Amino acid sequence: MSFDLEAEVRDLAARRDITEAVHRYMRGLDRLAPDLQRAAFHADAWIDAGIFRGDAAAFVGFCQDFLGAMDASHHLLGQVRIETDGSDSARGECYFQAWHGIRDEAGNPRDLFIAGRYIDDYACKNGEWRIAKRKLITDWVKDDPADHGFFAANPTTNRAGRRGEDFSDTRSWQR
Repeated sequence: MSFDLEAEVRDLAARRDITEAVHRYMRGLDRLAPDLQRAAFHADAWIDAGIFRGDAAAFVGFCQDFLGAMDASHHLLGQVRIETDGSDSARGECYFQAWHGIRDEAGNPRDLFIAGRYIDDYACKNGEWRIAKRKLITDWVKDDPADHGFFAANPTTNRAGRRGEDFSDTRSWQR
């Protein structure tokens, strides 16, 4: 049994770069950073999210508008499985859970939870691994009235921000 170090390094680098693309996508969603979200996809990528089907540029615009109309969102990745084939293509499945701060018709806050999986095809073009095709599969949804009592009782809690206003973007350290 021979060991091909060069092939192993290529495989590990592909997995690293694909994982980074998946991470860019999630961060771009929650921080409402369209450039970061767009950088997860190749320009000719095709996405089927059920409520949207189309190319990457239109999908990013859709997501930014859709999530931007919400009070907040928080996406969490679960297991990410990637299968490489030694060429410039790979495939994978990423589990996720997402919380969305929404409002009902009367303006009352609600907690919308969605869990599912992204089924992806990846491609390496010009040395960059990105998502080439994506289908969002929804496994379950839960929609409840929101209880923000914790924040009311703890007003100094460090809260998330969007559109460049999150602490992770500003790093405004104060003593």
